[in-house]
Amino acid sequence: MVFNNTMFLLVLLRLHLFLLVSCLDYHQNPHHSLLKDKAALLAFKRTIVYDPYAILSNWNESVFVCDFNGVFCDKHRHRVAQLVLNDSELVGTLSPFLSNLTGLRNLTIINSHLYGTIPPEFSHLRHLHHLRLEKNNLHGPIPGSLALIRNLTVLTLLQNNFSGKIPPALFSNCTLLEILDISGNSFTGEVPIEIGKCRQLWNLNLYNNQFSGRLPLSLSNTTLVNLDVEYNHFSGELPIEIVKNQPKLRYLHLSYNDMVSHDGNTNLSPFFTSLGNCTELMELELAGMGHGGTLPDSIAKLGVNLVTLLLQENQLYGSIPPSIANLSSLMVLNLTTNLLNGTIPDEISQLSKLEQLFLSHNLFTSSIPKALGHIPHLGLLDLSHNKFSGEIPRSLGNLVRVNYLFLNNNLLSGKIPSTLGKCTDLYKLDLSHNGLTGAIPPEISGMSEIIIFINLSYNQLEGPLPIELSKLEDVQEMDLSSNNLSGSIFPQISSCIALRLINFSNNLLQGNLPESLGELKNLEVFDVSRNHLSGMIPVNLNKSGTLTFLNLSFNKFEGMIPLGVVFNSVTYTSFLENKHLCGAVPGIPKCSRKIGGNAAAENMGNSTVNLCGSIGYIAPEYGFVDPSLMRDSRNQSPEVKKMWEAAIGELIELGILCTQESPSTRPTMLDAADDLDRLKRYLCGDTTTTFASSLGISSSTLGDD
Repeated sequence: MVFNNTMFLLVLLRLHLFLLVSCLDYHQNPHHSLLKDKAALLAFKRTIVYDPYAILSNWNESVFVCDFNGVFCDKHRHRVAQLVLNDSELVGTLSPFLSNLTGLRNLTIINSHLYGTIPPEFSHLRHLHHLRLEKNNLHGPIPGSLALIRNLTVLTLLQNNFSGKIPPALFSNCTLLEILDISGNSFTGEVPIEIGKCRQLWNLNLYNNQFSGRLPLSLSNTTLVNLDVEYNHFSGELPIEIVKNQPKLRYLHLSYNDMVSHDGNTNLSPFFTSLGNCTELMELELAGMGHGGTLPDSIAKLGVNLVTLLLQENQLYGSIPPSIANLSSLMVLNLTTNLLNGTIPDEISQLSKLEQLFLSHNLFTSSIPKALGHIPHLGLLDLSHNKFSGEIPRSLGNLVRVNYLFLNNNLLSGKIPSTLGKCTDLYKLDLSHNGLTGAIPPEISGMSEIIIFINLSYNQLEGPLPIELSKLEDVQEMDLSSNNLSGSIFPQISSCIALRLINFSNNLLQGNLPESLGELKNLEVFDVSRNHLSGMIPVNLNKSGTLTFLNLSFNKFEGMIPLGVVFNSVTYTSFLENKHLCGAVPGIPKCSRKIGGNAAAENMGNSTVNLCGSIGYIAPEYGFVDPSLMRDSRNQSPEVKKMWEAAIGELIELGILCTQESPSTRPTMLDAADDLDRLKRYLCGDTTTTFASSLGISSSTLGDD
């Protein structure tokens, strides 16, 4: 009994000592661990060479480690549990000392400029659940030692410069992995079959790498919701065996690989049928893989939840099956760049949620179905580069939510329907390269929200430019070239204050260019070549300081080409076949007037003239030429009057030169005085002298003609 009591006392003593030690550990160990964590973080800071936002500014010895920016301790504040540095743009390396943060559960550094490799010492982070190093400049392979982090559930390394193969052990050991995103790198080789051991894997992003081979069949053991392997070199048949066992699959992106459909890449029906089990499927992308054959009726089996279907850049032919109407949730349908040559079924109007319809670059030859005008939410309709014929349906005017309407490069004829004016939310309208006739409907002014471009070029439109175009105040580009439009360019065009490009070339326009063009402060391109425009080129174009391309060729402009910001940078090719133009542009004849002596010329020479630098205007009515001189000229004989008018013209041209904005293009005071002296001697009868302006204006003696 004494023995038993003694043993009992010994057990109690041991238990007491154990509890005492544990208590001491509880109070001392956390402090020791936090000191170790702090040292590891300060060591990491020393490897950062640039911290533009001073994120790490409070990482120092005087600050409690749990208060460091981006650092989160556990609830007992015993260990650093999370290091999260998002959008900090740090420059430096991943220090291996971070592996001393052995209590770390989340290491996230996104959108910085970290370089170098992932330290193999990270394998010591045995409690790590999330490793996210997205959008950096890291390189090298995934270290095999990461496979020792058995608790890893999230691994995202997207948009770096990683390369090499995925180590199979990563999947053999990290069987709790749920999210793997290594897209936007240069990984190669095949995906290891061991990936099937990660049965909880639901999000797999491998897009934009250089993977090859077949997708491993073991993926059917996972619980995929998202599978994105676009822009790789995966081969083999479309993965029926994988997807048919994925009832929770929502996003399937296989585009731009080397996969083929069944029966020699001519039959999509088996694959579409296999997706019938994926009742939650929302996005299917199979673009750019050369799939042939027709669109099968089994497209209807893609389900009522499908929102996006991308089949562009394949070799599909035939018609769009009416069964497509069963995809009642479809919002985006892209069949661009195929060989479709049948009809668009009227049933397409039953896709009441459709917002974007891309059918360009096919071989459609029918008329545009009226049914397209009855899709209430359609915001983009692209039927360009086909062989659609007939008239544009008036029903398209019902697309009051359409932002982008492309019907260009077809065989359409008839008039532009006035109902398009009801498309008040249009940003882009392109009806170019068709056979449209008639006038531009004034209702076009209803498209006042056009903010990008309107292109009606290469048609057979006629009649005057509708002044209603001036109500398109936010349009940036207006191309009406290569039509039969007539009349003049209306001054109100200056209301289109956002215009960067105007192309009215190859029409039948007449009259003068409006001075108001100078009010278009954003104008970069102005092309009115191959018309019947005439008169002087407006000096106000110099106000458009952004104008870099000017084409006035093949018209009937006359007089002097203005000088200034715009005109100093153009070449003679901007003025081809304008036979009555002159000026200082190389390749263009210099301006000339014939001036002779006369007794009355002395009065002209003695008239009051404001010299360069002391005047603000160039026109006679604003004071460049003495008003009394203008009045006196009206009372002279026809011969003298002609001579005076020529001389006044010389003074005006000199005034134009004197008021140029750039000092480098203005004559000096001495040059101007010398020019005026020569002109005076002309007028006084000195026939031995020739008048030549310092910037290219020249005169010769007045003859009898």
